[in-house]
Amino acid sequence: MFEIDKQKFGAFVGELRREKGYTQKELAERLFISDKAVSKWETAVSIPDTALLIPLADILGVSVTELLMSQRIQQSETMEPNQVEDIVKTAISYAEEHPERAYQSKSKWCVIYAASVLAGGIGLLFSHLNGQLYESVLTLTILTAVFGAYFCFFAKLKLPGYYDEYRIGAFSDGPIRMNLPGVRFNNRNWPHIVKVGRIWSCVCAALVPFIALFVNELHMDAGGEIVNYLVLAATLGGLFIPMYIVGKRYE
Repeated sequence: MFEIDKQKFGAFVGELRREKGYTQKELAERLFISDKAVSKWETAVSIPDTALLIPLADILGVSVTELLMSQRIQQSETMEPNQVEDIVKTAISYAEEHPERAYQSKSKWCVIYAASVLAGGIGLLFSHLNGQLYESVLTLTILTAVFGAYFCFFAKLKLPGYYDEYRIGAFSDGPIRMNLPGVRFNNRNWPHIVKVGRIWSCVCAALVPFIALFVNELHMDAGGEIVNYLVLAATLGGLFIPMYIVGKRYE
């Protein structure tokens, strides 16, 4: 099977980086990793995780095949099928096993999520019937239902190993993007971050519509303004601040 020459790979990455005018730190920032990781690649200490090969190749302006072979391939050149197969097998061999998702484990959160969305839907219905359905409450309830579905059903239970090896400050999983300034994601703080997301999603989805109704009954004139502040507090104070706290604490 085709084997990656770490020395050649590191020299090729360094050459392409300099051609693009990037420092190691600038390249690392574009990949949301530490500059030490880039340094390790260029000094042949290690090579990137498979998940980083595509974005790295895009940034450096080459194909993944060229990156793995550590050389540019002219358009006139053709590769034998068995050579391509060897390169693909090499890339696959560096990949980790398919991550387990939340729905694949026996968890109470799926039931809690379903109950909270049902309760929230009832609250929105009452608000609509009373003519007190605020756009901010509807938006927050929908957002919590969407994020709750991810955290309770589709969230990865474990991050790829390179999150523990490198200091990565961003997380992406399909359409889900997370970036907590100053927080590095890894398998120590990830379970706690997911738990915060689950609690926030379920509590907000279930209670915010009813709390908005209650506030509006008490403060009819200023109810709408108070509800908007409530939504802002629920978003910032209920999600981002707790996520930041547990992210830093268990980092």
